[in-house]
Amino acid sequence: MARLVQQPLVMECAGWDSYRLLDSGAGRKWEAFGPRSFIRPEPQALWQPRRPDWRADGEFIPGSDEDGGGRWQFAGRLPDEGWVLQWNEVRFTVRPTPFRHLQFFPDMAPVWAWMRGRLEGLSAAETLNLFGYTGLGTLALSQHGRVTHVDASKKSVAQARENAGLSGLAERPIRWLTDDAAKFTAREVRRARRYDGIILDPPKFGRGPEGEVWRLEEHLPGLVADCARLLDGDSRFLFLTVYAVRMSSLAIAGLLEEALGHLPGVIEHGDLAVREEGEGARLLPTAIFARWSNG
Repeated sequence: MARLVQQPLVMECAGWDSYRLLDSGAGRKWEAFGPRSFIRPEPQALWQPRRPDWRADGEFIPGSDEDGGGRWQFAGRLPDEGWVLQWNEVRFTVRPTPFRHLQFFPDMAPVWAWMRGRLEGLSAAETLNLFGYTGLGTLALSQHGRVTHVDASKKSVAQARENAGLSGLAERPIRWLTDDAAKFTAREVRRARRYDGIILDPPKFGRGPEGEVWRLEEHLPGLVADCARLLDGDSRFLFLTVYAVRMSSLAIAGLLEEALGHLPGVIEHGDLAVREEGEGARLLPTAIFARWSNG
């Protein structure tokens, strides 16, 4: 029976050559993405900035609503094709998007490393990346075998495939699927498929390729239950991240305990966070997570 650890954890992104959190405060964060820096809204940065000299290539000005609206203001022209960053062997293109991010989520870097650690010793693992976006997690997982990448956006799947080519990993055994994550997972259950690991990063609200509506609080329990049916006592992990909701990590850990409690292993939960650079730097929380691991 999987054991639930009550004490929350922090999975910390300390930054690397391609990404650094320069400063944060007053509801904003100042980040370096390779040679360029940007200012973005961050409601959890309740403190005051340490540095007065925030000069950036662009700033995202939020709208008056709570649903992520707003617009970018740029100090100068940016390359239309974006620019290339790297995490280990994974290379990827970044550029500002209307959704205030830059086509990847740097706080996921410790998650990519954690998943690789759980698959250590497996050279032919079968893993599943739901809501796979631009494919960085998929390319990280492909080091250990076959990956099924699922996202509802044709544009995101196309960008993920471009990132695979940019990384020299286009020949890795990856299934690139434009599909509704919940429908795909339900079909996999009917097919009696099995995976060694599953990562899912669902949005608060979204639509599938055929207009399917996704609401996190309504649909996440069923999706997690189906994911549990794709795992067994020899599987290695399930990792769930949740952004931008008023919810505790204990809530999603309880959901995993209900779905995966019959398997061996441990269920943990907590915050993803990014550490500012410099002495005495603060940790900026970005999302909550719950994870099951075995062996």
